[in-house]
Amino acid sequence: MIGDSLRHAVRTTLAIGSLLAGISTAQVHVITVLADKDSRYKIAGERKPEITVKAGEPVLLRITARRGKTWNRDGSIHGFSLLRAKDRSKVPGWDLLLRPGEQEITLTAPDEPGEYVVVCTVICSEEHEGMNMRFVVTP
Repeated sequence: MIGDSLRHAVRTTLAIGSLLAGISTAQVHVITVLADKDSRYKIAGERKPEITVKAGEPVLLRITARRGKTWNRDGSIHGFSLLRAKDRSKVPGWDLLLRPGEQEITLTAPDEPGEYVVVCTVICSEEHEGMNMRFVVTP
């Protein structure tokens, strides 16, 4: 009898855990970005890449980084830093160094709606200054 009760409790706990995991995953905004060897950020299907998120929402960045012509001594080949468009100040927690391959980074979108810009902070080639994209936070 105790064994049946324990098995039932375990099954119920696992079912609830699976349900909660599904709910939290569904609420995360997944963004897939390519930091390419030509010193450009790219998003599939977009000619001019732009990211739009809601203020304060959880974000999963899935970034694939391809090595350009130059890179940092620490092995990072691109950067992904979020700056406020109005004053170019860095958004805390959004200053990432990317290594070759795919990285998944979980962050929270800024609480302040407005326009931001993503910039590369690793001098990756002569074209480095053009490695940026628009980032919009909606209310």
